[in-house]
Amino acid sequence: MTEKYHRWYSQNLGLDVEMLVFGDRGYPVILFPTSQGKYYQNKDEGLIESVRWFVEEGLVKIYCPDSFDWLTWYNKSISPAERAHRYSWYDKMLTDELAPWAMYETGVSKVATAGCSFGGYHAANFALKHPDKVGNLFSMSGAFDMKQFTDGFYNDDVFYNNPVDFLPGSTQHDLWHMNIILGTAEHDICLEDNKRMSNIMNQKHINHWLDVRPFASHDWPIWKEMFPHYLSTIR
Repeated sequence: MTEKYHRWYSQNLGLDVEMLVFGDRGYPVILFPTSQGKYYQNKDEGLIESVRWFVEEGLVKIYCPDSFDWLTWYNKSISPAERAHRYSWYDKMLTDELAPWAMYETGVSKVATAGCSFGGYHAANFALKHPDKVGNLFSMSGAFDMKQFTDGFYNDDVFYNNPVDFLPGSTQHDLWHMNIILGTAEHDICLEDNKRMSNIMNQKHINHWLDVRPFASHDWPIWKEMFPHYLSTIR
């Protein structure tokens, strides 16, 4: 399985971004780490190994960037307004830098986004905010309401990076043509978050699959079962 390390200076973040890329061709998948996880976390935890076959067969090319949670939502040393504003920088990096790069390298007109736990938030926020750039969304035990990080503060930066708030009013045509899977589990701490997101999508008649796995919890073993299953549905 081909593995390459990349590092570049992001004009949007004003910082270097580090990333691992697995595979040399196939549908581009941007795979985010969990809360405050690094670009190598999904490799170290065995999630990449769980989809080795898809990578080696040239079906997918997986891009694993840093999350920069320490700079944004998890940074308690700055104001909630600044946390949300900095997350908008991160979103711009994904929109203007990483997604176009992945699409250019693979010759595919849209990317897939995926992630576990807080990585599921990153995946969902980017996909639902920019459905013109995303054809497949695979959130595994994601959480979708960032108001837990804003200490009661609210503005447009919060709204437009908070899927449970901006999705109800969205009319972007591509939302109704995306392959969306919300993976969760019977004993998942994020089960209710996923049910809430599913209800929003049902109210908007957005086709999706709420996959609730029995007897499982919020942890890597179930995510390593989910991820290869979900990649098999890419269209």
